Order: sequence, then structure tokens, then C-alpha cells
Amino acid sequence: MAAKGGSNVDEPLDLLRLSLDERIYVKMRGDRELRGRLHAYDQHLNMILGEVEEVITVVEYDEDTYEEHVKMTKRNIDMLYVRGDGVILV
Repeated sequence: MAAKGGSNVDEPLDLLRLSLDERIYVKMRGDRELRGRLHAYDQHLNMILGEVEEVITVVEYDEDTYEEHVKMTKRNIDMLYVRGDGVILV
């Protein structure tokens, strides 16, 4: 995982290095959002997050009334490994 020193930003992943042990927001595929403390990461954006709040948004359409129903599910997770190929935004 990442272990560079200093505070220069030369590459995009350097911004993640500056966010180690800070709370970050991660938007995932499948309408999932994570907020948690960044413990570690690598060049593939695999991450280990602690004290995570996960929000899953599901949009359902009523075929009779054509109404849109948005359902949000939240859960808290102590420690989470995030696979980088599902990450859209950090």
C-alpha cells in the first residue's frame, strides 16, 4: 500500500496520500456511496476504510402512476475493504 512522505502533489494518487487517516467520500458503481476514514490504498484504488457509513440508493418506478420512488438504505461498518474497480470518484 502507499507509504510516501512529504506533502507535494505530483500525481493524482498523491491527493489520496494526503487524505490518509482523514474522512473521505467514495462514490461506487451500483448507486453506492461510502464515507469513512482512509487507512490504506494502492495504485488500483483498492482501499481500506474504517468507521464507514454506506448509503445504497434504489430508484423504483410505479408502472401504474409513473411515479418514481427513491429508497435509501444506510448501514455502518467498522472496517471495509473496497475493491478499486468499483470506485467512480474519491
